[in-house]
Amino acid sequence: MANKKYALFIGRYQPLHGGHTYLFEQKINEGIPVLVGIRDVPTDEKNPFTAQEVLKNISDKLMHHIESGMLHLIIIPDIEGVYYGRDVGYKVEQIEVPDHIKEISATKIRKEMGL
Repeated sequence: MANKKYALFIGRYQPLHGGHTYLFEQKINEGIPVLVGIRDVPTDEKNPFTAQEVLKNISDKLMHHIESGMLHLIIIPDIEGVYYGRDVGYKVEQIEVPDHIKEISATKIRKEMGL
């Protein structure tokens, strides 16, 4: 991992859904490996899964990207924000998504799951 530059995505993934995978695959399709930082948040109504359960869920669904070396998963402590100083050697960028991806709601998915 040390010699590659990765696209970093930080989230709760409660649960992983098509919007998340769409974003990951945008970078993977550009040949840029993805590092997913799974926030280790306390479980509650909005976060019914532990970080370890989220890691397993993502691993199960995206194993083909993991096996190809294009996706790496780590659990990180919960964060308050993401900050950077001057010219730190990377960019912070929002990926524009189509309307059908914008409409995906993890809250709605959790309700459909009975959570």
